[in-house]
This record gives sequence, C-alpha cells and structure tokens, in this order.
Amino acid sequence: MISPVLAGCFLLLLPFAAAYDPLDPNGNITIKWDVMSWTPDGYVAAVTMNNFQMYRHVMSPGWTLGWTWAKKEVIWTMVGAQTTEQGDCSKFKANIPHCCKKTPTVVDLLPGVPYNQQFTNCCKGGVLSSWGQDPQASVSAFQVSVGQAGTSNKTVKLPKNFTLLGPGPGYTCGPAKVVPPTNFLTPDRRRKTQALMTWNVTCTYSQFLARKHPSCCVSFSSFYNETITPCASCACGCENKKKCIKSDSKLLSVVGINTPRKDNAPLLQCTHHMCPVRVHWHVKINYRDYWRAKIAITNFNYRMNYTQWTLVVQHPNLNNVTEVFSFDYKPLEPYGAINDTGMFYGMKFYNDLLMEAGQFGNVQSEVLLRKDKDTFTLKQGWAFPRKVYFNGDECMMPPPEAYPFLPNSANQNPVRFSTWICSVLTLLIVWIW
Repeated sequence: MISPVLAGCFLLLLPFAAAYDPLDPNGNITIKWDVMSWTPDGYVAAVTMNNFQMYRHVMSPGWTLGWTWAKKEVIWTMVGAQTTEQGDCSKFKANIPHCCKKTPTVVDLLPGVPYNQQFTNCCKGGVLSSWGQDPQASVSAFQVSVGQAGTSNKTVKLPKNFTLLGPGPGYTCGPAKVVPPTNFLTPDRRRKTQALMTWNVTCTYSQFLARKHPSCCVSFSSFYNETITPCASCACGCENKKKCIKSDSKLLSVVGINTPRKDNAPLLQCTHHMCPVRVHWHVKINYRDYWRAKIAITNFNYRMNYTQWTLVVQHPNLNNVTEVFSFDYKPLEPYGAINDTGMFYGMKFYNDLLMEAGQFGNVQSEVLLRKDKDTFTLKQGWAFPRKVYFNGDECMMPPPEAYPFLPNSANQNPVRFSTWICSVLTLLIVWIW
C-alpha cells in the first residue's frame, strides 16, 4: 500500500513530468535579464528570450510575457517591446511611466516600427523560430527601464510569477534565479564587458496544459495493401462538430470567413477525425537496397496558416536517410548514440507555409531510406512511424491492429485459386468425354 508521503511526492512531481518531452529533453525557453546600468531610482535591463526547443516555435500572433513586481516598481520606458496596458499612473505629475501595473504584460513590437523604438532582435511580432530550424531567428529581445526599484545588487528584488503565452497556453515558468553575469564583446572583439547583474527564468511546455485533445492525427497506407488506415474517429475531439463547415459549402465564398479571431477559434472542415491537421505516411516502393515513403500534411483549418511548420518523426530507419525530396531534413539525437528521430520542415520561400484548408492547404514530400538487412521488414507495421509531432505537439496515431498488414502469400487471393481449380476440373471432364 502506497504511503501518504509517497503519494504526495508523486502529485508534486506530476506538473514537472507533464512538461518533459522525451524527444527534446532539454527544450525550453530561457528569459535572461541583464542589468546594464543603474539609474537614480532603479536600473536599465536588456531582456533576451531564447527558444532552445528543437522543433517547437512560437507562431503569430507571437509571445506574451508577464510577471509580478516584488515591490512597487514601475516601467519608465521600453525599447523593442511594449506593455498592453499602462495602468494607473495618476500619482505621477511630470514624467508619466510607460506602465504602472503591478502585473505588466509585455508583447513584441511589429516589424517596421521607427528606428528609435527598435532594439537588437526585436520587432518580429513575437514570432520565434525553433532552435533546430533557425537558431538566429529563435531569439527575441527588448530593453526596459525600471523605476522605484533597487539600485544595487543587494537591494534589487527579482520579479516573480512569470507567465508566458506562446501564443496560447502550455508554458510553465519557474522562479527567477540569479546567475553569473553575462559577458559581452565589443564590436571589434578586443574588449570584454559584463552585465552588472543577471537572472534567468526557464519556461517549459506541456501539451497537456495547452489543450485537452491532440491537434493532429496520423493516417497510413502502403503499396502492399489496398486498405487505407484513417485517423481515428474524433481523434482531436468532436467539440467543433456542430460548428464545422463542409468542403463544398457556399459559406466558404463569404468575405472574411477565413479571418482569424482573437481567441484563435478554429473553423474546421467537417471530417470524421475533426483534427486541424492530418499527417499521412504512405509506404510507396520497396527496392532491393532501399525503400521509399511519401509524407503528406493536410490542413483542415480555414482560419489558420502554419508558417515555419515542423514535422518530427520517430522511426528506426531514420538512422540511414539517403535523400529527402521537397522538404528540409535534420536528424535529432537527444540521446547521442540513438539516431531514430528526425525533423522535416519546409524549404524557405517554397513550401515553408502551409496554407489554410482548401485546394492549396497541403504540402508533401518523399523520403528515400537505405535498408538495414538485419532490421528491415514490412511485417507487423515496422515501416510506419512510432511517433509523429506537428509543430511540437504529438499527433494521435492509429491503433496498432488497424495498421495495413502484409498479405499472406499462401492465401493472398483465394478466389483466383478456386477459379483455377474449377478450370482444371472442367478441362478434365471435357477431355474424358
């Protein structure tokens, strides 16, 4: 019988276990505050957000960062970002702060703002690429001038209760922790300076916190079996079943039907699975030394375009990828020696944008893999992926018993065999008579 102490420990560990991704164990978003100078009543800090997740990016409308001040701090000015609300600044007579709220909410500026409002790595509308896809675009930063705060390392109180939306829920942020000051190199790289004080905040993602149901599903087919294994019925929940729209509906011609909403409510095409995205894996050809699979991603959401999409597949034969057509590919090796996971993503300016549901709402590619004679087989569904992730969320797989099976050659076509027997018997009867 489990003791109450052990049960309590298990419950405390549940939130952290939910945020663990076995295919990206070190993935997180780290927010770093570097105090660059002290002011008469506070400090000026450079805040940098690094997305260290290999295949999960932050899509439009971008990130939203929040926290709670430890004392009565205010934000005098911001460069490269802004708060969504100013708050009550009525007690200030001359200089009015940018934000007086106890719990400010910060968003990135949009591209094209004046140069005097820009900061290094800012102004991308809050969009962050994944670290594995584009490390240079996985950084966002802004500058904040804080008043009514401490003016030294000993008197500064760290902000608390950090929250991060990316753009929706799913991220959990830990407490701010003081770390060794960040070092900086001058442009000529001959002198090194350092921040006066630095603290980090680490945020991790949990699909269980983001949504109740999966956001994608997987279907299978093969050259050796005419049966197509579809996505499971209501794989992504059927809450939107009454609000879905048929592919031939006249409502699709209404102006503004595709316009995204502030609450990101989807407008899904009516399907049996009711998933915004379906990933189809087709075992296409079996050569002597190689085999080929086709991958197709279909968007069923009329209100969503997926920019910089990513597809992660786990399969034992990804350790020997010969060629990938139409997609970019990068192997993921979270555990070093095990190379069974890879990331597919669109080629820039070609197919890195998955359009909304409709005629152009799909992207597809093929992958050629070299066989390992010791492991390759078409039996028992070996040729199909073990796990599939789209945009960092795990997709619903079909049940194993529904996978396309390899026909038995002994009774592959019993109708033809019986027909052959009847023909032979008929010929014998005719010959005897």
